[in-house]
Amino acid sequence: MHNKIDRLFSHLWQDYLIITPSAKKVHDLLEGYESKHLGKTSKLVNDHIALRTFNIEKINLDKLAAHFLALGYTEQGQYEFVEKKLRAKHFEHTDDTHPKVFISELIVEDMPFDVQQIILKMTDNISDDAAAQDNFLYSGTHWQVSPQEYDVLAAHSEYAAWMSVWGFRANHFTVSLNHMGHFQSLAQINTLLKSEGFILNSSGGEIKGGPEVLLAQSSTMADKIEVQFTNCKKLVPSCFYEFAQRYKMPTGKLYQGFVAASADKIFESTNI
Repeated sequence: MHNKIDRLFSHLWQDYLIITPSAKKVHDLLEGYESKHLGKTSKLVNDHIALRTFNIEKINLDKLAAHFLALGYTEQGQYEFVEKKLRAKHFEHTDDTHPKVFISELIVEDMPFDVQQIILKMTDNISDDAAAQDNFLYSGTHWQVSPQEYDVLAAHSEYAAWMSVWGFRANHFTVSLNHMGHFQSLAQINTLLKSEGFILNSSGGEIKGGPEVLLAQSSTMADKIEVQFTNCKKLVPSCFYEFAQRYKMPTGKLYQGFVAASADKIFESTNI
């Protein structure tokens, strides 16, 4: 089982790096800093990944979650994002050395009619058993959209626009500050990244949350990658890299959940 989980996350990571070149740079930078200051080889630990989808029966949140449930994960939390028309769940493995998983879905029927039509057209040709395939979680798009359709989606939902060009894949990976030895705060990481020219998500402040909600998060802004639309190429936001610091609950254990108000702002890392 452990090998299967490692293999899945390895596939997701390799797929993510193809369209998020800055993540590799950040990863190498932080690992290099850690190793240099600790005087030994240091490896970053992934706190969680996030996946996106639509609440369409054959590809909904539960269909994506089934892959993780089969690997020993269990559902641990539910979240609503009313303004963004999203809902989400997070999953944890009994062995906490495995990353957590945050899966969200767009509530299609809550979107304007023209947006619904584009999404239904995109997803119509996906076979009913596609989501059950081993590689589905990193299979990308199963459709192609025009730049005009992308613009319509983007006007109403950055999330829908992102899905239209990137489809099924990890939307971000997350460095766990709690497993680092040299860095003691997200502010330290953010300062280093900015000095190296990386752009951070400042929506709701560079650091979202904090000790008072038991979780602090920050992230880079998504890379811009050239995408082939039906009739042209265009630069659009791809994926980003997140950083998380978890705090101890009164029980003495680290908080493992997510904070909806912070996650709401983290979603904006893919804004155009």
